[in-house]
Amino acid sequence: MFENDFIIPALEFIATLFILLLGLLLLAVVVLYVIDISQTRHAIRHNYPVIGRFRYLFEHIGTFFRQYFFAMDREELPFNRAERSWVYRAAKDIDSTVPFGSTRDLKTRGSIFFVNCAFPTLGEDATPARSLTIGPHCRQPYTTSAILNISGMSYGALSRPAVRALSHGARLAGCWMNTGEGGLSPYHLEGGCDLVVQIGTAKYGVRDADGRLSESRLREVAAHEQVRMFEIKLSQGAKPGKGGILPAAKVTEEIARIRGIPAFTDSASPNRHPEINHVGELLDMIEQVRLSTGKPVGFKTALGMTEWLDKLCEEIHRRGIESAPDFITIDGAEGGTGAAPMSLLDNMGLPLREALPLLVDTLIEHGLRQRIRVIASGKLITPARVAWALCMGADFAVSARGFMFSLGCIQAMQCNRDTCPTGITTHNPRLQRGLDPELKAQRVSNYVRNMVHEVGVIAHSCGVASPRGLRRHHARMVIDAGRSELLSTLYPEPTPLHHRQSRSA
Repeated sequence: MFENDFIIPALEFIATLFILLLGLLLLAVVVLYVIDISQTRHAIRHNYPVIGRFRYLFEHIGTFFRQYFFAMDREELPFNRAERSWVYRAAKDIDSTVPFGSTRDLKTRGSIFFVNCAFPTLGEDATPARSLTIGPHCRQPYTTSAILNISGMSYGALSRPAVRALSHGARLAGCWMNTGEGGLSPYHLEGGCDLVVQIGTAKYGVRDADGRLSESRLREVAAHEQVRMFEIKLSQGAKPGKGGILPAAKVTEEIARIRGIPAFTDSASPNRHPEINHVGELLDMIEQVRLSTGKPVGFKTALGMTEWLDKLCEEIHRRGIESAPDFITIDGAEGGTGAAPMSLLDNMGLPLREALPLLVDTLIEHGLRQRIRVIASGKLITPARVAWALCMGADFAVSARGFMFSLGCIQAMQCNRDTCPTGITTHNPRLQRGLDPELKAQRVSNYVRNMVHEVGVIAHSCGVASPRGLRRHHARMVIDAGRSELLSTLYPEPTPLHHRQSRSA
């Protein structure tokens, strides 16, 4: 009797609640039907009221269904599951071996594979990557053995915990971290790592009240011992010819203060430095920054037209070799952590595969290869890609998205919306709570260590004792189905111009 007295009212309550919810649902459907049938902006919603709205839902969630359920390991872009999985395992420092053979199609044109030798380097004969000096003519040259480093990602584009994790992780790994064009923040300095301060077209962090380059701000930034180099950003691979954009929602008061701009307004950089109109003025700015800071200065660019590189080298020889940039960061068109117009993202600039050998060969031709260090950037997130860059003549590799994956990025494609589900590119405190800087710093360090180790494994298989010993004859590229050529055949290193001239004389 007691049970019936309890169960019957409970069932009546549930039934009433169900009817109420059903009524609300029907009311919502009626309201949406009226809204959809009355509007003419969206044809699908007008012709198929309520039901047409599911198109947008399916379009949105389709990205995630393809990523997790339908795409094969090697199919996705910009990074496939196999590439991401290697980074995740490397960052977590867990077994990265794969069973039952490769899933990679070795017949695809452009595929790179390395040439193992009959007598590979023994473990006891292997040597660590040798140190290189950048900026030998500076008051404070920078010497480092780091192979893989963190590419430019601004505080603002990245969240506070993400920058903190990268800073601490870079120190643990012994690599440098590029601040990106958003300026030097306390969170870059917090970890104690080596820093490269990027000077974008808006001069964030080193600008005066009128937006021009400020020598006093330069000296103030350079006074930090951790700041090792300065990089003048001409362009980037994702959007050559267009400046960086940080949406107003992500320009907090703190970020605005660091950048020297108004808060909660779009942070849009000019598409180039107004004061740099030709190679002479580029060298002038490099010299100005170098004299003000005493530290190595180079520039970052994506390549399209290439004639200006010859003019740059000729101007360097006219002024003297000390006037040369201390390094050049070459970014491929496949690069890009930030949002960009699809017209540029898909169609503008040379991929790193063409741009890197083009730059290296130009420097060799003009006898400047030993003076100017080359830093390669553009989807270099796996050991094979980094080893390829070293084969083609790069001194260093930098990556942005590889380090985002090491922080836990799931390629949700929401970097520009302040809704990043992993807390990496959002300023939403609730979403940031899931990113533990201490844990992620260790994963950043693990990623670098395992990357360097596996690049070394490739080098040793080629019979080279150290990763920086890799050359073009250590790799082949598929040029058509079933046939490949050595990179040294496809991209023969040129003879320096002065050697040609002396022979002809």
